Amino acid sequence: MFPFFDSTIILLLPALLLSFYAQHKVGSTFRKYSNVASQKGMTGAEVAAQLLAASGIRDVKIEPVPGQLSDHYDPRDKVVRLSEAVYNQRSLAALGVAAHEVGHAIQHNEEYGPLAFRTGVLPVASIGSNAAMPLFMAGFFISTMDGMGEFGMWLLWAGILLFSFAVLFQLVTLPVEFNASSRAIALLVEQRILSEQETVPAKKVLDAAALTYVAAAVMALLNLLRFIMIARGRR
Repeated sequence: MFPFFDSTIILLLPALLLSFYAQHKVGSTFRKYSNVASQKGMTGAEVAAQLLAASGIRDVKIEPVPGQLSDHYDPRDKVVRLSEAVYNQRSLAALGVAAHEVGHAIQHNEEYGPLAFRTGVLPVASIGSNAAMPLFMAGFFISTMDGMGEFGMWLLWAGILLFSFAVLFQLVTLPVEFNASSRAIALLVEQRILSEQETVPAKKVLDAAALTYVAAAVMALLNLLRFIMIARGRR
């Protein structure tokens, strides 16, 4: 029996459906509000600069980056990188995304606990995401060989342990992302960049983006549950 095509695969169906929905939702919501200009007429880059200055952050740069929805904050280089659809655009969607990335820069500046924890977990999570599956699969097949069962099970559980760090990373990402979005909306109102009415579409864009992180966390958790069930079934 191949470990990824057994009866436990049905556990992943809800996560797959949620993932498809989340991807559709974030794309359609961003496109919709990319066509709605803000009353202030500021670009995403201008908003990011104003919010950083208002937060007393002077050492974070703002740069354009290629790609669609490729926006992110790089804590190593202290750079807010905005996609072309955000950097030069004046839409409610662009301003919401730009403010969200500034929210991450503020988290970094304030040493926000969940962000610091996620940064600490990242090296182990990266190793886990790359090495867990090869170890798990090797352990699964080796455990079927005569005289190799115990060694195979050791490899299998080692893979599960490594994968659990990747799952932990996905889980701790949720409060980091939700907090950045909350900060973004509050700052946009506080700085009078968006009116109360305009924050509703901006929040819809950020909520749709947050759903993709929820879907990723659910998928990771269900996969971990599957692997544990498969391992226990090898006994």
